[in-house]
This record gives sequence, structure tokens and C-alpha cells, in this order.
Amino acid sequence: MPRKAREKSESGIYHIMMRGINRQTIFEDEEDCVKFIHTIQRYKEKSEYEIYAYCLMGNHVHLLLKIDKEPLEQVMCRICGSYVYWYNCKYQRVGNLFQDRFKSEPVEDDTYFLIVQRYIHQNPIKAGLVKSIDQYKWSSFNEYVNKTKIVNVDFALELFNSDKEQATKSFIQYNSKVNYNECLDIEEKHRIMDEEARNIIKTVCKVKDTPHLHKLDRLTRNTYLKELKEEYSLSIRQIERITGINRGIVLKA
Repeated sequence: MPRKAREKSESGIYHIMMRGINRQTIFEDEEDCVKFIHTIQRYKEKSEYEIYAYCLMGNHVHLLLKIDKEPLEQVMCRICGSYVYWYNCKYQRVGNLFQDRFKSEPVEDDTYFLIVQRYIHQNPIKAGLVKSIDQYKWSSFNEYVNKTKIVNVDFALELFNSDKEQATKSFIQYNSKVNYNECLDIEEKHRIMDEEARNIIKTVCKVKDTPHLHKLDRLTRNTYLKELKEEYSLSIRQIERITGINRGIVLKA
């Protein structure tokens, strides 16, 4: 069946979501997050797009941007290709990192623009990672209230008030409101707690306790590790933490 054609935006503004292949973690540590942000900053200057919001979420990422001289597909090819090349070199892996093609939706009016940026910034709260938006380090929210780095904050703030100080206050209030807006996203399985993950590992790997995974031969161990990641959506960090197996081994399995 042919793919559905991507819906074009008359305004040039898109809400974009990319996820890791097989729900794989695409940001293992702070260095990865910093690298991705540097990547979108680098190509912002080259491709002349505007960034209005971003949020890095472990196994997926949200962007709100406006294209200019290059089409969306070319912009995303630059960003994804550069980051994947760096990531694969760092973790000594090969192949795709992002699942299929990126998802996108057009953002055509100011009302939906504000809803989308709030939705992006509230992702960490809805995932249970933080209790307030400003606590999350890897989103663009704090660029709006503190120091601007790569985000065009003026466009959104001017929708609230021509006075920047008043606009920032209104922006914070708006982004802090509880809401049930649904925007482009991924269907995530429930977050697996360590105790549940431990039981999954013991059952799948047929061991009495998780440290016994070390005693298995390499081929059997790696087969189980791959199944835990792809079929049960256990994160690399969680498997490492519970089994004691080195992250590099878990990553390459």
C-alpha cells in the first residue's frame, strides 16, 4: 500500500515527531541531548528555518519549526542524517536509528500554534518525568523565560502581549494550565517499573535471578537482550541497571 502523502502547510509551520526504531532510546545521556540540540542549531543557520519549540524525550523528539528556503523533507534529512551518523559512531552501531519516516502535521493558525507548543513543553509532565515544566532540562520552555539560545521566542510571545515582560508572564501561565488537547504524538506503552522489568527478564531469559544472565553464552544472551528491547520495550539503561550487563553490550545486542 502506498504511503499517504504528507500534508503540506500553507504557513510553512510544522509540528514534527520522530521516534527511535523499535522504541529504541535515542538520547542515552546528556551528551546525546546536547549533540542533537547543536545539530538543529547548526542546520537552522544552513537551511534558514525557524525553531519555535523542541522537547527531547528519551526515545522520541518533538519539534515545532517553520521552513523557508528548503523543503521539510530536506531539512529533516539533514538533521536526522547528521545525528544518526554521530550516534552510530559513538555507540559503535550501524543502521537506522529513527523509525520509518518522521511524522508531521501542519500548523496553520495562531490558536493551534500555541496549543502545539504547550503540548510539546508539557510532554515531560505527562510522562511523569517532572512535576513542573521548568524542571525539565531538555525542552525549549526555559528559553522563553530565561536565556534564548536557538528558539525564536518573539513569535509566540507577541501573540500574548506586545510588552515582553507581560507576554512572558502570560506565556508561563498558559503553559502551566491543565488541558486535554491532543496533538501529533506516538502511542506509548505504559512505563515499565523496575520490579515488573525484573520479572520480565527472569521469565524471558529463563533465569532464577537477573545477574544469572552473565552466565549465559554470548549468542543466547544477546538474543534475549534484543528481545527485551524490541518485544518488551525495556530501555537500555533499565536493562543495564537491573542485570549489571555493560551498556555497550546491551546497545549492540
